[in-house]
Amino acid sequence: MKKKILSTLVCLTVAATTIIGCGSQAPAANTDTVAPETQTETTETKTEEKAADTTAEASGDKVTLSIYTQYADDDTKVPYDYAVEKLAEAYPNVELNLIVQAQDDGQTLKTLAATGQLPDIYQASTDIINTFRESNQIMVLNDVAQSTGFLDKLYDANKDLAYAEDGNIYAFPFSGQEYVLWYYNKALFAENNLEVPETYDDLLNCIEVFKSKGITPLALFGQEGWNTAAAYDVIATRYTAGGIKALDEGSASITDEAYVNAAKKMEELVAAGLYQDDATTTNYDQASEKFLSGEAAMFINGQWYIEDATKALGEDVDWMFYPAEDAASYEAGKAVFSGGGSSSGFAVNPDSENAELAAEVAEFITEKYCEAKVMYRHNPLVALNTGAQSDSELPAMMQKLSDTLPSVTATTKFTWGLTNSTFNDAIQSESQGLVSGQFTAEEFIQDIEDTME
Repeated sequence: MKKKILSTLVCLTVAATTIIGCGSQAPAANTDTVAPETQTETTETKTEEKAADTTAEASGDKVTLSIYTQYADDDTKVPYDYAVEKLAEAYPNVELNLIVQAQDDGQTLKTLAATGQLPDIYQASTDIINTFRESNQIMVLNDVAQSTGFLDKLYDANKDLAYAEDGNIYAFPFSGQEYVLWYYNKALFAENNLEVPETYDDLLNCIEVFKSKGITPLALFGQEGWNTAAAYDVIATRYTAGGIKALDEGSASITDEAYVNAAKKMEELVAAGLYQDDATTTNYDQASEKFLSGEAAMFINGQWYIEDATKALGEDVDWMFYPAEDAASYEAGKAVFSGGGSSSGFAVNPDSENAELAAEVAEFITEKYCEAKVMYRHNPLVALNTGAQSDSELPAMMQKLSDTLPSVTATTKFTWGLTNSTFNDAIQSESQGLVSGQFTAEEFIQDIEDTME
């Protein structure tokens, strides 16, 4: 009973904390956005031409559309500000009212929907899409995707990301396949005469050395359940390529030997002190600051963190392949990454007074997000081919990832791409319990098994 109560409290802590965009403390909502300087002129898209025609025929009255999306760090602010700037040119009669998204597993958005306050445009995860499909609170975007040329711009590798399980498009995805990276501070490793860990024995040695120097081995922002689930997933993929994706799809069971071994290994690493003691009450800002300031030697986040890490640490930061049980497993595991793609993206409220216009705008800003990510965030891992080019060479870590991708044979999923909401809730809350040190591996496995039954 005590264990169950703790799990519930951890979930409530996550739900009550407004953390943004794969980890960053939510600022006060700010609609006074400033677009980044445009250094590269992009080709006019079919969408912009359609938008110009639409606005020319309109009465000219201002239309304000509310939009619920992430706006916290440069990876979320830069594309949003760029989209706002371009929207003003293509749709001069449209203004966006920004509502900053809370990173609370969609609870705020579900509350807005339940109270009839759903924004015109909102960022939707797979879980939200599946939930709102049942309540008819998400618009089918098939026709808009066709008329705007959105489908023609989708990279072949990302075409499946646009469609939900029933074959319809409910959100315009702007991210392509994404990856969980295990970052490390090269300078701290060198100063302590440590090699990049390839096996768990290597990692345990690194933990011991760093802790003896007062350095946190790995800063985790475990207040967000997706981050603790990713921490478990990177271990699980060393034992089975399916990771949490196979559990979500039902092709594997949490009681399978591979997942039990992964839980036991995570319990061992937690006991050794891999994560900070308050990992499950640490938010993104706090954990990132520990890593960027040199207080922590390692960090787990998505590849979207490459730009910020490079800006802060320069050549002193890199990412490693996940450690494994032995040398053979380590080499084999280089072809398997935690992460993956999902149908998440910008969705539209079908009950909006300007639903058709909102759908066009949602598609438009999706394209602009992709452009901005390529040009200003040096991130080619986007859903659409807009013709945009980076304004400089790719950061070393992104180039390393790009060079690695052709050899990748399997990816798993981020929690926002999981389709089984029951499993999604369980893996987040139970992995938080495992990271906290309050749950044993056996309890972790048993709780998830009980939940799924």
